[in-house]
Amino acid sequence: MTEQAESPQPQTGIAPVASRSALYLHGAVRGMIGAMAMTGMRNLTSNMGIVDETPPEAIFRQRMPRLLRGLRQRRRKSAIILAHWGYGAVGGAAYAALPEALRLNPWAGPAYGMVAWLGFEAGIAPVLGLSQARRGRTPERIAFAVDHLLYGAVLSETRQRLLS
Repeated sequence: MTEQAESPQPQTGIAPVASRSALYLHGAVRGMIGAMAMTGMRNLTSNMGIVDETPPEAIFRQRMPRLLRGLRQRRRKSAIILAHWGYGAVGGAAYAALPEALRLNPWAGPAYGMVAWLGFEAGIAPVLGLSQARRGRTPERIAFAVDHLLYGAVLSETRQRLLS
């Protein structure tokens, strides 16, 4: 009879603190990468004339202009992009906090991205009184939905699971 190796830690169903921290950090990094991918998509849709102003640009221009007042135009754009990447990182860490059984579903990431987009459209934009919330802009909204699907796909790591 072969002896099975005992696991060094009892299986309690709760990850050790260090493992959870690594999981959240990993989620934050993936969230930042997802936000970076969104930046590329938004550059494309802006250059094509589909997107007039991204949500982060609208928030800073309409609700927080003082934060950027002392910066040159190019640095303002960089600050807005960095803020969006940070927001993406926070969203990625929050995604990592979801139950593993949920995150293992290949559609969980894209669904999470859609929920984030709908949260902006139905919650954040109207509460902040952003002009985007008051006008019809179907092509722009579709572009934002697509870039949030991209964000969620980056979060879900479906490629890695498919190859495993």
